Amino acid sequence: MPRSLDDTRRHVQVLPERIGAVAGSEFPGHYPGEDHSWSLQKFKENLITSVQRLTPSTIEFDLVGVDASIANALRRVMIAEVPTIAIEEIYVWNNTSIMQDEVLCHRVGLVPLKIDPRSLKYRPSPHSAPHETDTIVFDLSVRCDRRPGVDKSEKDPKKLYYDSNVYTGMMKWSPSGDQSRKYRGKEPKPVDRDILLCKLRPGQQVDLHCFARKGVGMDHAKFSPVATASYRLLPHIILREPIPVEHQQKFQKCFPEGVIEIENDQVVVKNPRKDTVSREVLRHPEFADKVSLNRIRDHFMFNVESTGQYNPEELVPEAIKILLSKISAVEEGLDKLFASEGQAA
Repeated sequence: MPRSLDDTRRHVQVLPERIGAVAGSEFPGHYPGEDHSWSLQKFKENLITSVQRLTPSTIEFDLVGVDASIANALRRVMIAEVPTIAIEEIYVWNNTSIMQDEVLCHRVGLVPLKIDPRSLKYRPSPHSAPHETDTIVFDLSVRCDRRPGVDKSEKDPKKLYYDSNVYTGMMKWSPSGDQSRKYRGKEPKPVDRDILLCKLRPGQQVDLHCFARKGVGMDHAKFSPVATASYRLLPHIILREPIPVEHQQKFQKCFPEGVIEIENDQVVVKNPRKDTVSREVLRHPEFADKVSLNRIRDHFMFNVESTGQYNPEELVPEAIKILLSKISAVEEGLDKLFASEGQAA
């Protein structure tokens, strides 16, 4: 259940045992004579998700109360297993630019496409013929010519020539079969129309026929839906002793702006989220025993930047669906294994 940042801070304060190493200890036998086995009810009570910042391209959120293996699995699935659509095959009918065919095709293949991956099926096999259910076709045909009547002293290529720059916005979707109806109002197109692909000069021409298909980031980075998917642990700054008034300004400057504030001649930890864990304060002997720098081992601060195929708030649910499907596959495999062992016995 989503909670506010204040709720999250209170949660951190009342659970000091969550400070320390990243590895989990919720399993029988870790503490002699004590049972710390995993509990679903306890997990539900401790789990917190809180969106801290949302923009059209990025999302920052907190995930609290899970083991590092779960947080890392979520990150890796977002990078490598959430499917997208990217250009997989290109037929070069003509390319008289100074850019080699392989380099130009590589650039075009990396262009993020605004197509809902859920609208296409996976290609049945690498050698199967393209079909309207698994392939989107784009054509790129651009020729550069000199503009008539331009002053000879003009140096700006945009004023001298037609189409001297080839942009992603010049890629035209070529619908086939029932795709015109299927994508009515949501035409497949590049995420950004102003990505420069190559430059041309009078007489030069580029003519490409491109096939876009569904894939995942583990096959090629062009299929990854995120530009950044990272997390870090929430810093936890503990003031063990009061900081003398004459050292408070110096203490405050040891941290990034906004982390430490001085209120009523007292040093206060205002916003530990802004701390970069630089440990600069430990360089000064006068602060050696007055402060302790820790991190909350199960409080993960995620930063995810979408490349445009998905809205950023859609990436985490899609990754969770994939994780759940993996768990279901494991359960089915175990059921079959136990069933076969029972029959053998």
